[in-house]
Amino acid sequence: MMVVSSFSVSPSSSLAHTPRSSFLHRNPTPIAKIKIPNYVTGFSKFNGAATLTHLFVDSSLRDSVKCFSQEEKQQLVQEDDDKVYEFERLFSNLNQATLKREPGSLTSAIFLVAGTTIGAGILAIPAVTQESGFLASAVICIFCWIFMVVTGLLIAEVNVNTMCELGSGGVSLVSMARRTLGNAGVQVACWSYIFIHYALLIAYVARSSEILTNFLGIPLWETATLFSVLFGGLCYFGSQRIIGVVNGALVIGIIASFMTLVVAASGDLHWDALLRANLEAAPRSIPIIALSFVYQNVVPVLCTNLEGNLSKVRTAIVLGSAIPLVLFLIWNAVILGTITAPEMGSNTFFDPLQLLRSTNGVVGPIVDVFSVLAIATSYIGFVLGLSDFLADLLKLPAGQNRPLPYVLTLVPPLILSLLDPEIFFKALDFAGTYGVLVLFGVLPAAMSWSDRYSESSESLKIPLLVPGGKLTLSLVMAGSGLVILTEIIGNFGNA
Repeated sequence: MMVVSSFSVSPSSSLAHTPRSSFLHRNPTPIAKIKIPNYVTGFSKFNGAATLTHLFVDSSLRDSVKCFSQEEKQQLVQEDDDKVYEFERLFSNLNQATLKREPGSLTSAIFLVAGTTIGAGILAIPAVTQESGFLASAVICIFCWIFMVVTGLLIAEVNVNTMCELGSGGVSLVSMARRTLGNAGVQVACWSYIFIHYALLIAYVARSSEILTNFLGIPLWETATLFSVLFGGLCYFGSQRIIGVVNGALVIGIIASFMTLVVAASGDLHWDALLRANLEAAPRSIPIIALSFVYQNVVPVLCTNLEGNLSKVRTAIVLGSAIPLVLFLIWNAVILGTITAPEMGSNTFFDPLQLLRSTNGVVGPIVDVFSVLAIATSYIGFVLGLSDFLADLLKLPAGQNRPLPYVLTLVPPLILSLLDPEIFFKALDFAGTYGVLVLFGVLPAAMSWSDRYSESSESLKIPLLVPGGKLTLSLVMAGSGLVILTEIIGNFGNA
């Protein structure tokens, strides 16, 4: 029986002929049973002789490494003299200068998911739920949260399997789709990913520049440029640690401003208004509510930052998205319980936040602060996700930032938001219906189906993050398809 031991590599070591590899490296604890006489260490994602970002173990181990349930592990320990080892992570993130391990922070990962989720979508929730009322919309919120947690875990599952097979961290949805669904999957993933990210970045820049212009009194193009340069520059120049600290501070600011808003607005809260429920109107809010829970674009980043540790990835996704769920429910209750809602069945549409600003001088500035912070955190997550996606699409060397993906990420949304400042709700609606439910609904389930059940799949089968087998995957795809079809019929019917 072979014991995988800890080791180090000198920066002066020659890496020119180091093999690219694909599984896990060191510091094991019980879970996986290995029977192999020796092993070969390897490095991935290097640019030059001594520049490393990840450390793996050779892919030849893949056929000799099996994952077991807790009961199976105990049985193995009792029936076999061989030792059983659990690999807590797939690789180590290495500092390129010192070659020391830099483990990802679970707290930063939770904040990244929460910050990415709390974006411009939360600002639109009261507008699309005002007709259905709080109770009906709360049911839709909880349902959408469960749905989006499931799809996020499916993406993580496929992402880690893909890292195992390719022997590289930083695997994007393109690589995942190519491995599981072929060229057709790549096309769907590419166009859906680009569409939703640009649509949302346009919405973020448009709404943030509108708020900042009203607050600072300077032209719209200046505030839009300032916002894009400030947070886009943070994503480009900032290290993982700096981005995590800034994002965590913004999330804390969101929570603080949110609590202040709740206290300030609760004095005018009409509790009887929260009992309104129009179940017939509730399904129409699904696209934007589902959009409000989008964080899946940063799941590949999470898997890399957390070194493929499935337990940490699961915790980051569930807790990171649960924080926005609580905020969404309280936010919607405060807004809908404070403003005068339209009559049920009426087609009257207005933005409750605009009404609240105009009728309550104390609440207005707090709403603006909360809105800008919420947009900023989500903007950071989407810039990181899209720039990483474009770098992978353009086949740029990994392990360092390149300016081209960031230029392509930041400039088009800035220009388009200035061409149509009223694009906020239109961008959210289209992104929610045709982007989110395809990219983060149908596609994750289809990739997982291929990954789990395709005979051609040769990757190491990691423990499943989502139970239910084919039934769960079928429900995810069918639910997404039903909402998309309903929206298409509704749009054509109103045309």
